[in-house]
Amino acid sequence: MAGETDVDRQRVLAYRVAAHQLGRPGLRPADLDVLDLGVQDTPYGSARLALSARVPAATELDDDRLELVWSTRGAPHLHRRAGLPALAAALWPLSDADAARRIAGQIRDGAALRLAAFRATAEAFRAVVSTEMDKGEVSRAVSDHIPAELSYDCRACAARHVSGALFQQAGLAGGVRLVVSGRSARLAPLAQWPGPPEAAAGTAALVLAYLRLHGPATVGDVAGFLGTTATELRRVWPSGLAEMRVDGRSAWLSADRLDALRTAEPGPLVRLLPPGDPFLQARDRDLLVPERVHQQQLWRMLGNPGALLVAGEVAGTWRARQAARGRLELTVTPFARLSKRIGREVDAEAETVGAARGATEVRVRVDAD
Repeated sequence: MAGETDVDRQRVLAYRVAAHQLGRPGLRPADLDVLDLGVQDTPYGSARLALSARVPAATELDDDRLELVWSTRGAPHLHRRAGLPALAAALWPLSDADAARRIAGQIRDGAALRLAAFRATAEAFRAVVSTEMDKGEVSRAVSDHIPAELSYDCRACAARHVSGALFQQAGLAGGVRLVVSGRSARLAPLAQWPGPPEAAAGTAALVLAYLRLHGPATVGDVAGFLGTTATELRRVWPSGLAEMRVDGRSAWLSADRLDALRTAEPGPLVRLLPPGDPFLQARDRDLLVPERVHQQQLWRMLGNPGALLVAGEVAGTWRARQAARGRLELTVTPFARLSKRIGREVDAEAETVGAARGATEVRVRVDAD
């Protein structure tokens, strides 16, 4: 692949399946490569299912090296606790313009404060969160500690609130973690937190992590994932990358991953990936799921289903419903008829989902549209 080379879609998908370790290589959760970017937990509980798709059935999913925090784009993610200070610096806005763009919307006047808005909010978290607290209580207290331009009048609850986007994007820099119980989330301090970063640092390492997991990819793909712009990201774009063309687009991959891409071949693997699974976080959705009607079924405005993955292809969707007496009912909607072999493997993966959710019985229904 010297110079710019065409790479077909099937090889890219086969590479990504291997990079995401969906073959269950026998690792504990915190040792998985997807933790280099984090595992999104939206809706709460989906990160646990994403881990179960990558570790052997007997592996304990509750790894005490992991922490749930607001990180990329302000969304809740599982990360390795030891890497959180470096992650906070890597996610810090790259410039004043970048900071203003990330928080514009509810507080356009506040966006003019730019990096100072992030620093003020992060410092407010440090001042407020000294023990485990309700999220709403923290929001009110943080709102009282920051410049008025960074909050807005909420008609629904007749109160003034810090901007939600700023609140969640500054939480990690302010040293807070999420404690989730059922559908409620509380905030607690991270132990021995060094404070907000002085400036963005290490963002290129996140770029390389994205390219290892979701490459080959464009600058725009990576920027969309990180919540910044291609213009900003080009300032820290790593050198020494290999360029190629995928579906007619120039895309990039770390040079040390070229052999893995060259040798990637689709396999018969079947997985039930939860909503928000790392494999589905790639920003080139047209490559992941070429048919627009299937994209619309998988990525919705609200309430995304999970994805049925067969031989590297998203081959359908699935949903789960908790029934009485610990029974979990899964409805799988394939995009095309499933073979008997794949049907048996879907049943086996459904048992894995059930175990991760603590179900005592799992029932599967294949809903062929």
